[in-house]
Amino acid sequence: MEFFSSHTIVGMQHISEVVFVVMCQRVGTSEEIVFRREAMDIKEVVDRRVTAKDGLVHMLSGSMREGFRLEGSDVDMMYWQNNHRVIMDMSQSEFYNKANTTLILSDSSESPPGFTLLQLLTPTTDSDVQSACVIMNDKVYISSSIYRQLTCSIISPDSTEHGPCGNSIRGSIEYDYAWCFVCDSWPLAASSWINRCHSWPDPEVINDIVRNGCHFVAIGNQFGPHENEEWRISFSQAEYKLVYSMNHCQFLTYGLLKLFLKEVINQQSDETSKLLCSYHMKTAIFWAIQQNIQPHWCAQNFLAGFWVCFKLLLKWVYEGICPNFFIPQNNMFLTKVHGSAQNRLFIELYQLYNKGMTCLLESYSIGPWIIYILYNHRSISFIDTDESTYISDSQYDAERVIESMPYFNTNILPRDLCQITKVINTIEQLIESPLSHYQVVVLQKLTSYILYSTAFLLQNMYTYSSVNKQMYIADKQSYHMLKLAAKFGYVSDTLYIAMYYYKTLRYREALSVIEMTKVKLAQPYLMYDGHVDRERYTEAVGGLSWSRKLRQAVAEDIVLTNRICFISELIPEQQSAIQNKMPILAIPVFVMLHFLEFLCYRHIDTTVSHAALYMLQDLVHHETSPYVRDVCKDISWEILGICQQITGNPQAALYSYQQSLITQHPRQIETATQRRIHEIVLSTSHQ
Repeated sequence: MEFFSSHTIVGMQHISEVVFVVMCQRVGTSEEIVFRREAMDIKEVVDRRVTAKDGLVHMLSGSMREGFRLEGSDVDMMYWQNNHRVIMDMSQSEFYNKANTTLILSDSSESPPGFTLLQLLTPTTDSDVQSACVIMNDKVYISSSIYRQLTCSIISPDSTEHGPCGNSIRGSIEYDYAWCFVCDSWPLAASSWINRCHSWPDPEVINDIVRNGCHFVAIGNQFGPHENEEWRISFSQAEYKLVYSMNHCQFLTYGLLKLFLKEVINQQSDETSKLLCSYHMKTAIFWAIQQNIQPHWCAQNFLAGFWVCFKLLLKWVYEGICPNFFIPQNNMFLTKVHGSAQNRLFIELYQLYNKGMTCLLESYSIGPWIIYILYNHRSISFIDTDESTYISDSQYDAERVIESMPYFNTNILPRDLCQITKVINTIEQLIESPLSHYQVVVLQKLTSYILYSTAFLLQNMYTYSSVNKQMYIADKQSYHMLKLAAKFGYVSDTLYIAMYYYKTLRYREALSVIEMTKVKLAQPYLMYDGHVDRERYTEAVGGLSWSRKLRQAVAEDIVLTNRICFISELIPEQQSAIQNKMPILAIPVFVMLHFLEFLCYRHIDTTVSHAALYMLQDLVHHETSPYVRDVCKDISWEILGICQQITGNPQAALYSYQQSLITQHPRQIETATQRRIHEIVLSTSHQ
């Protein structure tokens, strides 16, 4: 085994333990990873249960679903029509109701391993599927290339094609959206995988994976006879379940491989920087675990596990063959890693191999820590690998806040009382089932979100009712729901009560709530958007239940479902966002606080309303404010412009709207902003 030649095995163990600890801090402790996964799982359960038969199902996949939160990682999403099903042979058609299910037959007879044609068997009402149909040999097939082009920009209008996905950037995050088809059966081409699973994974995992089938994504094999029509079999669902079944050391090894690819391998030369991807790293760790090349995966031999995977990768590049884990006959190097590029990549990897473990020094995430331990190994006799000793409660809590945020899938977003009832019933059923503490937290926050959305929906329904009694009852119910939501929501959730009071013209009551919220938001231990004074936070709420921590010390953005009117001044922005397929508006909590304060005082004391406007202006103009994230700058400038326009300062409003346009990535409220700019230009030209 190739290690640092001048150090003993004991020294190597120290280095392995140090890198293990560093990876825990970079990737997450086992507790953090479990929380991320369980939070995503329970959100998906709710989503699936409330999705209509003719609705759209979506699944988070890739590294985010596996539990990673690495900086710069993209977000991978998969979408499919719930009433479309792929079958592997005609005999499976009897299991489906053809009256409400579109059946599609997988025909892989002429396709390379891992790819197939999709033949449309029964009529479809989906216009994109209809438009993507082509005739071959008197049969109707769905063209992957046409379908990909048609669906690329459904989720985000500015998307571009990227492999089988539509790719877009929101703020600093890159998204990949894959529109696909689902199959309830395990593909015959991957049947050998089941027989190969002797040591890993466990039989329960195998059965779960096989029972849940696979997907088909819209991309063909460029060397196949029907590249534009073929679809690739996707095992994304199986893959995240395999990653779930890894122990923490194996998972961190996978994380180290991803970092090593990004920070070392892809930095060797421009010619080879895009030949390998994280999927190759995932494939390497899968094969290494299943073939039992490394019998013991633990902190003490952490780097030994990494080295096993690196040597496997080197072997594959030398041979020009990277066997897909589920269908080994599918060589994933076929399209890129061949010829001169393959030779160049092998030379670079072999040079790293000859350096032994010192090649890790080239990683800016890991290298400095290894250097530190090498220079101080005589003074360090013990490395503490107990995760609980090097991560604080506030870090865990910040993680819980992020992961327990509502799941903004259109299936869960409140649209009408019927759909809300379905979501609440689903949550009620889940509460009665065995849940982890983490999943209870997620359902708690989701319930809070549903309650305050329902309160405004009810108010909107009865605003123009001629029956005073109905309005009175709806008002009482709405207020009760808002109070209940605030009881187990964030500190900032009380602003929904203030919004409700403002919307129902009770300005003094709204201001009373705003003042109370101000006091809570001014506490030095407040956690907002991951920012927190750890010592003060621990001193103030350490040891309290998570529910009490939420109510006393945590604030988050104000989230408005765009199909519900929360505040009339923002109706144009919500309508614009709907046009751009954005289901929600997220508004920084302090921006909303000063906005509401300004609006309420306009009806009571204009002097104080101007003071609130100045506070809002200072907040928005502050370029590095921790209270206004980059992704929320557009709506923040927009709100400032609205206030300035209300006060009769069109020039200041015009500047704010222009700043809003500049910061809109993506342009979710562009139509509203341009309309407001047009109104100002028109009004000033007539003066």
